[in-house]
Amino acid sequence: MRKNVGGSAVPTTMIVMAVMLCSLKLMGVSASQLRRNLLANGLGVTPPMGWNSWNHFNCKIEEKTIKETADALVSTGLSKLGYNYVNIDDCWAEIARDVKGNLVAKKSAFPSGIKALADYVHSKGLKLGIYSDAGYFTCSKTMPGSLGHEEQDANTFAAWGIDYLKYDNCYNDGSNPTVRYPVMTRALMKAGRPIFFSLCEWGDMHPALWGAKLGNSWRTTKDISDTWESMVSRADMNEFYAEYARPGGWNDPDMLEVGNGGMTKDEYVVHFSIWAISKAPLLLGCDVRNMTKETLEIVANKEVISVNQDPLGVQAKKVRLEGDLEIWAGPLSGYRVALLLINQGPSNNSITAQWEDIGIPPNTVVEARDLWEHKTLKTRFVGNLTATMNSHACKMYVLKPVS
Repeated sequence: MRKNVGGSAVPTTMIVMAVMLCSLKLMGVSASQLRRNLLANGLGVTPPMGWNSWNHFNCKIEEKTIKETADALVSTGLSKLGYNYVNIDDCWAEIARDVKGNLVAKKSAFPSGIKALADYVHSKGLKLGIYSDAGYFTCSKTMPGSLGHEEQDANTFAAWGIDYLKYDNCYNDGSNPTVRYPVMTRALMKAGRPIFFSLCEWGDMHPALWGAKLGNSWRTTKDISDTWESMVSRADMNEFYAEYARPGGWNDPDMLEVGNGGMTKDEYVVHFSIWAISKAPLLLGCDVRNMTKETLEIVANKEVISVNQDPLGVQAKKVRLEGDLEIWAGPLSGYRVALLLINQGPSNNSITAQWEDIGIPPNTVVEARDLWEHKTLKTRFVGNLTATMNSHACKMYVLKPVS
């Protein structure tokens, strides 16, 4: 703080802002351009990582579960890998607002209130997320939505210390989401607290085309379920919008199902690999308090996570499809390339990735790092790379040009 001549406090931030405004005016930046720029909240520079309650718990959530999940993210070491968001999904509030129209945490499930829960999560070095809806009710119809209460609810979330808002699309008034979602965007910006804004519009009106101006991520698909067919179909739908993802705004094919039991280990490895190379949010959807060693090994793979969190922020694409064999690739920082080979077929098969398909000059000599075997291959590759894998399995590499 600085003090003026009369002794009253003048925030340093106000002085800095005044200087910035004068500078921008001198540079010819209009007020409308400035307002558009200020819609950015500085969040989501890399895809968010953390946990969400819905896939495993649905409506059966309570503050004890949320606290224990926060504890588990720390004790397993996952928080140090970047899993920092602890996100409460639907069913956390009473069906009726209070006399002032405020949302109220469900007393039977969250007796201490959301503010106290946020304080607990923050004390662990983590962030708390919450859920609402751009309609009159949320999708469970057990609590109110925020339609018509956007500013009030945004202020409530900010006062509670919320860090992330998943905003669903159920029970709305029939108006387009392009009309309803910006109202919450503006409300969050006015609330004065940086809150990651996750648009959960299900991909109905192609939110990848308009979501970047409104939020930090946007769902490109319907809800995922814990099956191979559901997972790969969400991956394919999400891949269609790859060119629209970038730092600050990400395509979201829904939360991870790894560890919920509906797929094999190899299938979960494919699931995690696709989400990582697709720069999707890595939001765990299992019970992290009771993860198996196998599940932890998958979601704690530092090398795969580093692909997801690469600062270049370019989503990979499916560059070649030959029957049941898929080749996904995308650029990484440092002139490297992330490569994912997937066998969707019923039996073992080999896949060859050609340099021309994955953006590497044809005569380039490449060093290949196998991210699931955690080893750099002794062979140097020129022109292509071939690998053999089991049914519903994958190989994932980082390719680094060496000459």
